[in-house]
Amino acid sequence: MIKRSVLTFLAAPLLACALPSAAFADMASDVKAVNDGWAHITYEVKGSSTQTKALDQLAKQAATIVARYPGKAEPLLWQGIITSEQANRANIFHKMSLATRARDLIAKAYSLDPRAADGGAALSLGVLYYKVPGSPIGWGDDEKAQKLLKQALAVDPNGLDSNYFYGDYLLDQGDKAGAKTYLQKALQAPHDPARPVWDAGRRREVRVLLGKAG
Repeated sequence: MIKRSVLTFLAAPLLACALPSAAFADMASDVKAVNDGWAHITYEVKGSSTQTKALDQLAKQAATIVARYPGKAEPLLWQGIITSEQANRANIFHKMSLATRARDLIAKAYSLDPRAADGGAALSLGVLYYKVPGSPIGWGDDEKAQKLLKQALAVDPNGLDSNYFYGDYLLDQGDKAGAKTYLQKALQAPHDPARPVWDAGRRREVRVLLGKAG
């Protein structure tokens, strides 16, 4: 991303929302397709140029899904996640504008439902706030980040992502002992057979951070 890299992350499983059951099933399926596409690009596609092109196509798909389900948090959340990944890969002249757009999209999803995607909206917004630099370069804010990350943990206390990112945040703050506690808890999270690529990829990232935590 922008601070150490602008951000790579995946939101947690989807919550049900107030849609007719068939419509919700369609939305969940559409959002999962973007979710799985992100995981494939992040963990399986080789070559930065190929990844960037695939991500651009996925961004178009995410925008289409947002238009298909207006006013729903999960599609907006995933559009924000994809935009943040584009910021991660953008040149220095476009990083901040893309990161800001990602923040605005995810903030809108959060305003619609703070618990959306099993805390994923709060989590994703919190990650942006600690990855993006603070003033005068950017709008990052470690205090806001911690508040949002703790909200995500309250919703999903045993989750892989919620514990991974709080551990990453603590490591960023210099708290290696605290980071290690949450990262070890992340590895204890139940495996998700519905999202095997993300599950395996995220656990590899957790182990890398554990090595840094000592």
